[in-house]
Amino acid sequence: MTSGRNTATQGGTPALVVVAHGSRDPRALSTVRALLDRVGALRPALPVHLGHIELNAPLLPGTLAGLGDGEAVLVPLLLSRGHHVERDIPDMAGSSPARTRVAAPLGPHPLLVDALHARLTEAGWPSHPGPDHAVVLASAGSRAPASRTDTSRTAALLAARLGTPVVPAYASAATPTVPEAVRALTARGYRRVAVASCFTAPGRFAAQCAAAAPWIASEPLGTHPSMARLLLHRYDEAVKTSSSLKPRAPATP
Repeated sequence: MTSGRNTATQGGTPALVVVAHGSRDPRALSTVRALLDRVGALRPALPVHLGHIELNAPLLPGTLAGLGDGEAVLVPLLLSRGHHVERDIPDMAGSSPARTRVAAPLGPHPLLVDALHARLTEAGWPSHPGPDHAVVLASAGSRAPASRTDTSRTAALLAARLGTPVVPAYASAATPTVPEAVRALTARGYRRVAVASCFTAPGRFAAQCAAAAPWIASEPLGTHPSMARLLLHRYDEAVKTSSSLKPRAPATP
């Protein structure tokens, strides 16, 4: 992971700034750093930086300050839209001297579904599920309607991949909760209900949701190769619209 002041590759390519939420669980930071190492291995010439919204260093404003007046694409390490993507990150970017663009969050996208499917398979999900199999897609939750829309779309994509029902559920701020979704599926006759962890790294919410699983629960998405590819995909999407990079702040008279 790049940590110096080099902000662009030759030809003026913007740096990639991965924006993580932050967590009090030390495993989260180590997981995110390992994921960024994987991103760097896929594209060695691209400067890759890390910034957190809260709780962990480096915080995003500090990372952006270190970039000076260069160009950067901020890719949220978040799985749906919501207040962080639509307000917090743009506000922090707007206060920096860099020319920036905020990319789309990671979900919904087929590469995200690849990672979810792989983690479920690692946890014991069968290659040919029966009619009594179903999945609860567990995510952090948000009061923002756009977040629920994105999570529901991810659930629909995963259901199409698995050929079984997938119900979105939340650890906070939205309903149904994971236990409520499990009970609803069980009441409909599903006896093999798995919990798919739609979290980027270990933490309190991921552990809480996994504990509610009546059968198997997958691990957080972490450093799965599809996650690294998805970060670069969102970066590339944003670079194509580089004309909308936030201009440098005017010089102080």
